[in-house]
Amino acid sequence: MSQTHTHTHTHTVYSLVVCHSQLSCPIRRLDPGFQGCQLLGMTREPGREAHADQSIIILHAKVAQKSYGNEKRFFCPPPCVYISGRGWRVMQDHLKALLSVKTLSVPLTRLLSVPLSVQQMFACAKSLFISDQDKRKHFRLLLRLFLGNRQEVGSFQSRMIKVISKPSQKRQSMKNADLCISSCSRVALFNRLRSQTVSTRYLSVDRGAFVASARQWTAFTITMGKLEDQRADQGDFVLSEGFICYGCVVQLVCTESGLALPPMVIRKVNKQYAILDVDEPVSQLHKCAFQFRDNPHAYLCLSNDTIIQYQAPSSVRDPSREVLNDGSCWTIIGVETVEFTFNQGMACIQTPVSPFPVITGLEVNGGGHVAMLEIHGENFSPHLKVWFGNSEAETMFKSPKSLLCVVPDVSVFSDGWRCLRRVITVPLSLIRLDGLIYRTTFSFTYTPELHPSRDPGSGRSRRVNGTLLLDCNCNNSRGFSSGTAARATPRGAPECFQLLYHHHHHHHQYDTSHIKS
Repeated sequence: MSQTHTHTHTHTVYSLVVCHSQLSCPIRRLDPGFQGCQLLGMTREPGREAHADQSIIILHAKVAQKSYGNEKRFFCPPPCVYISGRGWRVMQDHLKALLSVKTLSVPLTRLLSVPLSVQQMFACAKSLFISDQDKRKHFRLLLRLFLGNRQEVGSFQSRMIKVISKPSQKRQSMKNADLCISSCSRVALFNRLRSQTVSTRYLSVDRGAFVASARQWTAFTITMGKLEDQRADQGDFVLSEGFICYGCVVQLVCTESGLALPPMVIRKVNKQYAILDVDEPVSQLHKCAFQFRDNPHAYLCLSNDTIIQYQAPSSVRDPSREVLNDGSCWTIIGVETVEFTFNQGMACIQTPVSPFPVITGLEVNGGGHVAMLEIHGENFSPHLKVWFGNSEAETMFKSPKSLLCVVPDVSVFSDGWRCLRRVITVPLSLIRLDGLIYRTTFSFTYTPELHPSRDPGSGRSRRVNGTLLLDCNCNNSRGFSSGTAARATPRGAPECFQLLYHHHHHHHQYDTSHIKS
């Protein structure tokens, strides 16, 4: 979600908008012509030769079960690493990777490190686990990439992972938000027959079809709608924010391909029964079933590698229950995607790209012809400069978690014209002094306002010509709220809903031709 602040110029009033595209970052695959392309040089300007970018994507679950004694509860789904971008071409045959549970304890690091083969630009760590010797409640994964046996490309951290003993069977409250599943968050689904690890199959998308795969898993964006608003004769799926609860209509959309399953009602599973009268929040690693909204007795089911519809009979003793088979019982778990994209340009970078700077929020201050943008995050250094598109901004280092820069005038991006009536959006990048470009998921938008108006004392947001203006007790006379925060959207239910709502407002075409009855 973005917040807007009014920036007044001599001829045109512009709104400054900071945007975060975290939810729209798919898992990228290699281009078909990857093997035949050449690594092209690049100038320091981050907008040129973007096809030479190098990306690393880590997919992992939000929670992990702790192992006890000699038992090893391997992470499920297993953490995956995708490497993409034509900039890797000259080094892909020499890449080596090591994925481990990040810890300061050397013995534990050795125990929990897994070498990865990335010749196919993909790697999966199926034997990682968290030992009961580790008393932490949260941890991160650490990916280290090397060229050959010596040169380090860099180290890359996952998002925080919560350690749990076992799935909670208690009714979840909103206080345990980290265990609840939020609308517009990402999830994975897997089916495990009689709790046997070797029988685990993941709901996945392969060549445009939904499949049950034993080798790979897919991250799905789960969105929620209201049951009473989602009738069979309605074509649109109206999204709702908040935590996913049993009995709600949900939709699963593949984050990579955009392929969507038809709207389904999520049901709690207890001893092979779908419970129809439960409305509590869905929790991590809960067993659940997915009842097709337009065919109430049909459930999402797997049969070997195929996804089918299972016709569930009602319980003879209890009409609020329906009898399921093994293939229609799924385990749901929240997943995270973290992406690192950089570009070496024409520079011959000999030092690691890490520590990789990460932006977590933006804050606009000032007004008139000088607006300041404060960038919040981690791993910042005095050797970084902020770039708006192809324009370098005057940058000041405050701390490893804060950078301050001067917002370039809009005329820089409009050939010197300051009175154009069009929206201008530029990406934000960070460039190291040696020429290394760090891509970010943030952009900066200048939006013209033809007839700006504001009520300095109202402290409320209003729309002028369709654009949201935030007037938070503006104390200056130049049309810019000096003390108002313009932070980027953090991960969470309401903000994610707004982002995804705008991104997926169009109607999905549901492809059910491959789901057999």
